[in-house]
Amino acid sequence: MLLGDFGAEVIKIEHVTRGDAMRGLASSGIAVVPGNVHVLLEHSNRGKKSLGLDLTAPDGIEILYKLAATSDVFLTNKLPSVRERLKIDVDQIRARNPRIIYVRGTGQGERGPDADKGSYDSLAFWARAGVAMGAKRPEYDLMPVPPAPGFGDSIGGMTIAGGIMGALFYRERTGQGTVVDVSLFGTGLWAMGQAMALSLVLKVPWSPPPATFSFNPLTRNYATKDGRQLAFTCLQAAKYWPMLCDVIERPELKDDARFADQASLLKNSRQAIEILVEVFASATLEEWRQRLEAFEGQWCVVQDTLEAAADPQTLANGYLQECQTSSGIPFRLVAAPVQYDERPAKPARAPEFNEHGDAILGDLGLDLETIIDLKARGVVA
Repeated sequence: MLLGDFGAEVIKIEHVTRGDAMRGLASSGIAVVPGNVHVLLEHSNRGKKSLGLDLTAPDGIEILYKLAATSDVFLTNKLPSVRERLKIDVDQIRARNPRIIYVRGTGQGERGPDADKGSYDSLAFWARAGVAMGAKRPEYDLMPVPPAPGFGDSIGGMTIAGGIMGALFYRERTGQGTVVDVSLFGTGLWAMGQAMALSLVLKVPWSPPPATFSFNPLTRNYATKDGRQLAFTCLQAAKYWPMLCDVIERPELKDDARFADQASLLKNSRQAIEILVEVFASATLEEWRQRLEAFEGQWCVVQDTLEAAADPQTLANGYLQECQTSSGIPFRLVAAPVQYDERPAKPARAPEFNEHGDAILGDLGLDLETIIDLKARGVVA
């Protein structure tokens, strides 16, 4: 999808009768997918062309080989045993196109005891890689679930896109196609990379500190009078403490010996936190927005998805883009997070099932009579 947003022609091979299983997904978590705009399908598949193809039929696999012969990249998330059974592994695809970049998106990686086991981002990325434990609050027993549908998938998709771009550049320089591997598990481990490094050197499993713990009073959240949250991450606490004292109209705290420099501020963090908890609880979020506007330290409001969508920075940078379904129903999607020449990529809509099938087959040189025969035999949709 990301490469399609950036201008690539992407052909999606779907099951010949039922299509992509996501087309039938009716809900995700507590959210029901709207019947008129399948936004989950749109997010992942916008800009692609669709071809329904039976890969178990000899004529079907031959069509896939013809497509591979004309393509720069072959991307699959099939398990190793399935790739071998379908005859779509590296050697079979490279037999038709020696320079093709062959990309495998897997759950746990291409090697190891679980290489041939399927997975989802909620498992390999979230639970297995330590992300869930990293997000679990130590004061609660509840294990958190992923914060959004396809959370690890979206991060993994960006990782795959980056890997493909690197492989394309390598081939441009050397003439050689490479095999690219990205797994949900490996992507999750990478996302937890700094915590993993600390765990390994300290020999202690990573877990976040309790909500009441903080060495630095300017690296935590504070509740406002109306129950909202202000998030601060001012790592240089002593630098920003005097400025914050002016903002909160407590100038006497600037000269308080307990908070005079970085060492004393961190040593007396608990007392500073107690003061700030009381101060921030005395005014509403909007009042603090105005008072903190000139504050040079790093802070933001903790927002929900609708607030993030209406954020002035979202609007100014084109982080959301307008789209339309095939029937003209408008909706919005998050834009690709990479921009070239200061322009957000404009996403197209997702394809209807087999929407481009006849055109793709025609481009491969198949005449109308042959296409009709393939349809009659169930080889193509």
